[in-house]
Amino acid sequence: MMLTEHFSLAEMIATQQRGIDNTPDSAAIRANITRTAQLLERIRELLGAPVVVTSGYRCPVLNRAVGGSQYSAHLQGLAADILAPQFGVPYDVCRKLAPHVEDFGIDQLIYEGGWTHVGLSDGAPRHQLLTWFGGSDYRSGIMVRGGA
Repeated sequence: MMLTEHFSLAEMIATQQRGIDNTPDSAAIRANITRTAQLLERIRELLGAPVVVTSGYRCPVLNRAVGGSQYSAHLQGLAADILAPQFGVPYDVCRKLAPHVEDFGIDQLIYEGGWTHVGLSDGAPRHQLLTWFGGSDYRSGIMVRGGA
């Protein structure tokens, strides 16, 4: 089932974790997944390149299995970890998206080294630009790992 022109429900809930049923269990979560897919369409248009979802919605069991935060927007279908290899490395994606977090209604844009995290919010978006350095070490701003 296609949620938008380029993003299907299947890719927004896909997991490599065997034995975990990651099917969303509520209409609200399915609506959030669609909102996230709509954001990804805008990102795809901005980048001028396809966007690959490496992690979208995560049910609680999956989120625990991958070590996700108990407060993760992935649990509500409001986040996706993405790559855009035809555009560039995740750092380049973050730098391109950073000026658009307000226009796109992005709650969190996180450079996580190997991927870019984009998240929405149920309430007013915080428009946070962050870099993850491991564990619970998130720092304000989009930085190259190991420095500014």
